[in-house]
Amino acid sequence: MHSDAASVPPERAELYRRIHDAIAGAASVAICGHTSPDGDALGSGLALGSAIRQVWPGKEVVNLLADDGCVPRIYRFLDGADRMVPAARYEGDPDLFIAVDCPVLDRLADGAAVARRAGMIASFDHHPSRGEFCELSVRNTSSAAAAVIIDEFLVACGMPITPGIATSLFCGVVTDTGRFQYQNANPAAFCCASHLVAAGAEPARISLEVYQSQRIEYLRVESLVMSRIKTFAHGRVAYSYARAEDLSDWGVSQDECDGLVDVVRSVMGVEVCLFLKEVEGGRVRGNLRSKGSLDVSGIAAVFGGGGHPAAAGFTYEGTIDDALGAAMPLLVELVGESVAGVVDEL
Repeated sequence: MHSDAASVPPERAELYRRIHDAIAGAASVAICGHTSPDGDALGSGLALGSAIRQVWPGKEVVNLLADDGCVPRIYRFLDGADRMVPAARYEGDPDLFIAVDCPVLDRLADGAAVARRAGMIASFDHHPSRGEFCELSVRNTSSAAAAVIIDEFLVACGMPITPGIATSLFCGVVTDTGRFQYQNANPAAFCCASHLVAAGAEPARISLEVYQSQRIEYLRVESLVMSRIKTFAHGRVAYSYARAEDLSDWGVSQDECDGLVDVVRSVMGVEVCLFLKEVEGGRVRGNLRSKGSLDVSGIAAVFGGGGHPAAAGFTYEGTIDDALGAAMPLLVELVGESVAGVVDEL
């Protein structure tokens, strides 16, 4: 049965009450997820913003984008996505800043400056953190998605969950569990999903918009990534990559590439994998995935990144070849194989 106010652990219920009171007492609220937002960061933040507006229609509530860009195309169907404001263009000093799906201040990118100007900072997150950056933090690392936490918060506080809110939250749960295929798809995630569908979420629409509406140009890049997949450690480790010119040649944006790591992950026998793509400023973005019990978050941490045991990421200063040379020996070592000659084979 889905969590209600009576089943929430007392310490979390108290945090929910305090955050609810902080929202009630704030004339202005800014909500922001992490840089390069995914379905959970966007869905959770938009759902929370919509619920606050429902309860307090006179309150100033703004949903911010951490980056100076636009909402990724596949998430523009979510309620309120068209009203999101890049944090770099937001000049207000909110009474309350709420971070969602973000474990450290730096991951808020341009949103970090807004957070520093705020009267108070609160957070809803499911990632491990190296140190809290706010006064009120709900951090539940056993939750499959931040959306699960936001759903519990809304239920515990008696706040509305309209069909639009439910769809945004369901999008967060679906995308962060890889359509309920990842190891984090626990009973609580399924209970949350059931509750959200009962509240009016549209799973079929989410599936159509997020997973079945890819542009042909993106599929061309996906085919390139497939052609470049290479395995190591007797097929237990795999990698592939996309160069900046691949994206520019086909007119594909960075935000369209989030699912490419799953192409590499899908190879039979692979236990851990890496997908790299070139980004601006001479940097490379790395996405790591694990199919089993192996923890890839430690490898991400080596390069200043982080995430979950089965899904993590990092940004590397250098070229794709440099990043491969640094990361692949660590992945081969993680599966217990010899790293001898790995760099020479890249």
